[in-house]
Amino acid sequence: MIVYQIGVTTVDDYVSKREPHRRHHIERLQGLRAAGICLGGGPSVDGRTADIIYRLQQPGQIKHAMEEDPYWLGGVWTRYEPRSFTQFVEPWEMIPVVLDGTRRATIVEGPVVQHDMAQFALIELRGAGRVHLGGFFEDGQTWALVKTADADEARGWFADTGFWKTDALTTRPLLHVL
Repeated sequence: MIVYQIGVTTVDDYVSKREPHRRHHIERLQGLRAAGICLGGGPSVDGRTADIIYRLQQPGQIKHAMEEDPYWLGGVWTRYEPRSFTQFVEPWEMIPVVLDGTRRATIVEGPVVQHDMAQFALIELRGAGRVHLGGFFEDGQTWALVKTADADEARGWFADTGFWKTDALTTRPLLHVL
């Protein structure tokens, strides 16, 4: 199995454009989630982008996973970019779906200083209830869904370990839907 982080770009009028397709989109993702294919994700706070984590058997399945989604078919999503994790830290639980925008989270991205130790630290951050899921890409970059809306706090949790290049860590807000 291959785990992918898929960055999605949306249309300018995302909120209004998604409305006729939203129920079918969420139902589809819940079905993929029940099958162990969709592991989590959600839109950015401003609705300009979204991040979805999929577990697929082969790269050719990305097109199916994305382009059969009601948001793609309805023109809500305009572009997507998949990246495969070389190492992935699984979520401990499948959290309830929240559609009202109240579960705000932060995505932390950036390079590591010590990869092996960063991997252990990411697992520990998950164990401490700070990270929902995340992992490492082949180029040494990290992507993690962090359970706080406070970007400084999220960045600080990674910086405090000493295993990431603190000055290169970036954060962005996410509405953690599933």
